Amino acid sequence: MARKSPFDLSKCARPNILALEPYRCARDDYKDDGSNILLDANENAYGPGFDLDGHGNLANGAVNGHAATKAIRVDLLGLNRYPDPHQMELKKLLCNLRNTHKHTSKSLEPENLFAGVGSDEAIDALLRCFCVPGKDKILTCPPTYGMYAVSAQVNDLEVVKVPLDTTRNFKLRPEAINDALSSDPNIKIVYICSPGNPTANLITKSDIQQVLEHPIWNGVVVLDEAYIDFSPEGSSLAEWVTEWPNLVVMQTLSKAFGLAGIRLGTAFTSPEIANLLNNFKAPYNISSPTSALACAALQPKNLAVMRRNRERIVKQRDRMMRELPKIPGVGSFLGGAESNFLLTEILDRPRSRGGKPSNETALAVYERLAVTKGVVVRFRGKEVGCLGCLRITVGTEEEVDKMLHEIKMVLQDVYRNGSNGESEYLQEQDANDVIS
Repeated sequence: MARKSPFDLSKCARPNILALEPYRCARDDYKDDGSNILLDANENAYGPGFDLDGHGNLANGAVNGHAATKAIRVDLLGLNRYPDPHQMELKKLLCNLRNTHKHTSKSLEPENLFAGVGSDEAIDALLRCFCVPGKDKILTCPPTYGMYAVSAQVNDLEVVKVPLDTTRNFKLRPEAINDALSSDPNIKIVYICSPGNPTANLITKSDIQQVLEHPIWNGVVVLDEAYIDFSPEGSSLAEWVTEWPNLVVMQTLSKAFGLAGIRLGTAFTSPEIANLLNNFKAPYNISSPTSALACAALQPKNLAVMRRNRERIVKQRDRMMRELPKIPGVGSFLGGAESNFLLTEILDRPRSRGGKPSNETALAVYERLAVTKGVVVRFRGKEVGCLGCLRITVGTEEEVDKMLHEIKMVLQDVYRNGSNGESEYLQEQDANDVIS
């Protein structure tokens, strides 16, 4: 029997939390039973960047502190103790990775780093550090990563939007951003995603510099480089934080490193900002296993594995760019190709029959791929400038084989039996029988 209480959730909880639209992923709709091909979350399908043996164990590795090499030590006997609160060894390894001296002669040091539970902790920490709830604002450039807006609502902050230029391949609009910053001093943070998500294109260094050089605005520019390791060598601007006191560059080990499961994100920034973030973070926020695995991933032997996996992904990405347009009903790639996914238009009929991007068709393809074919991608058609678009993560060679085959079959079925009745699809099959 339920106890009687005057408790009323609708009157007790914060209004902005009650109104929150949570971040959703494709797996909220389609639960993975282990058999699906998951091309929805931009994970590394080739696995973690570790030198593993045939059984999935770390080569020459051990547990309980008796490893053959320090790089693979996971001390299970030490789990009764809280982890290192400062993570200096890990931070030094991360700095070494990003000290390319391509953008500055200065060097990153551990004092330039905040480590969090995924980049999402850094996103939220920056908001809590610089923005007063109910008063201050952030600026985003849609289409972009949805957690910026979710975290803003959690913190009761307004979001000012300056969309990317959809007529120029999702180019940043620094002049429009600076106009917004000039007119509203309550904007404290600008979030810029590079490579973009879902656009997969790099933002130019000069455009970012134009925002950093705003003559009167007193705020922070956050550059989200979650996918930077799929971009050309030297693309990361992490070391540039030594030149700009209000620049924060976020990165993660979830993507190219294939370590989404350990939940580690970082924020490179000035020592002053890093000190603020580290002062109010939760104590012991990075677990001992996470730290040990991250340190292992940053050793030369395992970095070589990561880079080999990255090359395999790039090879499959290039293959997808060649083969997807051969499928009737697949339109153009929007944005760029500097990441491990492609933003792909789905048309209401084959291009040769005057097909146009269609959310109805894209959503039907998305749903049928997941429900009937076990291939899960991401529908992005509701984002700014992304009409009729699916975001497709690059998988392994075998996964790309299946995706190419199944998307062709699903489009055929949608055109034959869907509301558009596009039997023209069948007229174009002869020229596209083989998807290599």
